[in-house]
Amino acid sequence: MADYRDIRLEIESGVATITLNRANKLNAVSSLMMTELVDAFDRTDENDEVRVVILTGEGRAFCAGADLSRGAKTFDGAEEWRIRERAALGTVAGIPRDGAGFVSLRIAASVKPVIAAVNGPAIGMGATMMLPADVRIAAESARFGFVFSRRGLVIEGASSWFLPRVVGVSQAAEWVATGRVFGSYEALEGRLVSRVVPDGDLLKAARALAAEIVDNTSAVSVAISRRLLWSMLGASNPWEAHRLDSTALSVLGQGVDAAEGVSAFLEKRPPQFQGRVADYADVIPPWPARPEGI
Repeated sequence: MADYRDIRLEIESGVATITLNRANKLNAVSSLMMTELVDAFDRTDENDEVRVVILTGEGRAFCAGADLSRGAKTFDGAEEWRIRERAALGTVAGIPRDGAGFVSLRIAASVKPVIAAVNGPAIGMGATMMLPADVRIAAESARFGFVFSRRGLVIEGASSWFLPRVVGVSQAAEWVATGRVFGSYEALEGRLVSRVVPDGDLLKAARALAAEIVDNTSAVSVAISRRLLWSMLGASNPWEAHRLDSTALSVLGQGVDAAEGVSAFLEKRPPQFQGRVADYADVIPPWPARPEGI
């Protein structure tokens, strides 16, 4: 287990579990939590033993959003404490970076698939943080809220890009404009989550899905396919996808995992994939670099 304070990182059987670990504050986000999350995803990407990442919260909340303990000046970027605490996040267009975007963009750039196991309230940044996950599973008691309009703010975490792509622009506009908190079954109906399970079964369901990936798939195939799916959301036509598909198929078709996958199928046995994601870095479509001037 890595040495963190506001999160935990545990790795077992090919699955990395990142747990938001401020249960006494409903896992409200701190500046340290944001930098630790980015570091944790750096570690999971670099570790060939990690096949899947589960993101969840300790205690009865997933994440209650920003820590509001500093009161009315919580979001005032001119406050010296905020400037000091967030210096490590850097700047964008000459102003301090949105911390939620700092985290969300790193999760989106993950080479490993990400499962968000939402175990309770996911409010504000708690709601936007999970959007770049590939799969979002909610406990029945989970609640969600894009509450920014009720705080005099705007949606953050690059969620103006992620949220409409996940749930559609009309549903996104309703949740953002009202800023209301809603339950797990409305989240399921609105396609924010893929399933709702009893509270006691949440991590079991997330781990079962992670195990299915670990036991049956090629790490290289999953990594490249994940990046293809996210990268093509902004493509203007299918030809760019065709170009990237063709490149990846050409390279992977000559690799050890393709040979093993076919052989295992024909021999009616479980596959034993040996390919390493790090060996295919040149084939994985890059997550968009920070544009010049931003």
